[in-house]
Amino acid sequence: MQIYSFKTEKTCRLDMLLREKLPALMPERGPADVSNSKIRRLIVAGAVRVDGRQCRVPAERLLAGSSVTASIDGGKFFYEKQPDDIRFEVTKDAVLYEDDVLLVVNKPAFFPTEATIAGQRDNMHDAVVRWLWSEYPAQRNPPYAGIMHRLDRETSGVLLFTKQRTVNGAVHDMFEQHTARKVYRAVVRSKGFCSKEFSVDNFLGRITAKSRAGKWGALPESGGGLHAHTDFTLLGEGMLNGVHVLYIEARPLTGRTHQIRVHLASLGMPIMGDELYGGPAADRMYLHAQSLAFPHPVTGAAMDVTAPLPSGFGV
Repeated sequence: MQIYSFKTEKTCRLDMLLREKLPALMPERGPADVSNSKIRRLIVAGAVRVDGRQCRVPAERLLAGSSVTASIDGGKFFYEKQPDDIRFEVTKDAVLYEDDVLLVVNKPAFFPTEATIAGQRDNMHDAVVRWLWSEYPAQRNPPYAGIMHRLDRETSGVLLFTKQRTVNGAVHDMFEQHTARKVYRAVVRSKGFCSKEFSVDNFLGRITAKSRAGKWGALPESGGGLHAHTDFTLLGEGMLNGVHVLYIEARPLTGRTHQIRVHLASLGMPIMGDELYGGPAADRMYLHAQSLAFPHPVTGAAMDVTAPLPSGFGV
């Protein structure tokens, strides 16, 4: 454990002060090693004192002349969990549909949809751009790939990109107005009796602090919750990793963060592999975006794109 002490020279925020001072006190480390997120976690964990008083508020305003001490366990402070992302390149087998303005691909599990704040992590958007570049090498500029919706890193299945900015408005509207219809498949831990058809309709919002891993749950509209509705159908039952499971079809009518995961967990049926919401450990999170039906943004034709069902998802 190393203790770093210094005094403030002017009125400032605690987190900004540490961001300025700590890199200079750690010459063996670069500024990138002392990130804003690390400093926030350090403060929230209670490792910083101001004038002898423990302070857990990153935005705390300090007066000039204040004494600050930070107790840092280097092994913990500099440790960064390495995500278990897979290596993935788009191939023709992963392309579910393509025309002049749209590209629909089958995203694998354990692969982010887009770039994250962690940096240097490969993602589906970059993989799509690489594939378009290789398929159409005559282009003078990098190809465009517009992200119109997202899938969680652990979720597989249908993911749509635009290839022309001119259709972004129409595609955005079809998701906002729910003319795009999504169908998911999930494998959940059985709680016993389950109706053939059931729904969840409530309000959802983030229920953890921004300094902690993001977790969503029921939250009143008055507290910032957003309306969320999912229809479910029981398709069958079976066994997975020695656990009695149910095979579920989910049809979200809204697109809230973690919506299907939270709704199923609220019914006592967490998704296999979704340990954040109480699901049993598994080799993956058993949630798959099976199909996406939508009106084509140019022709208006009814489109229905389906991704093959991975193993373990039942019939």
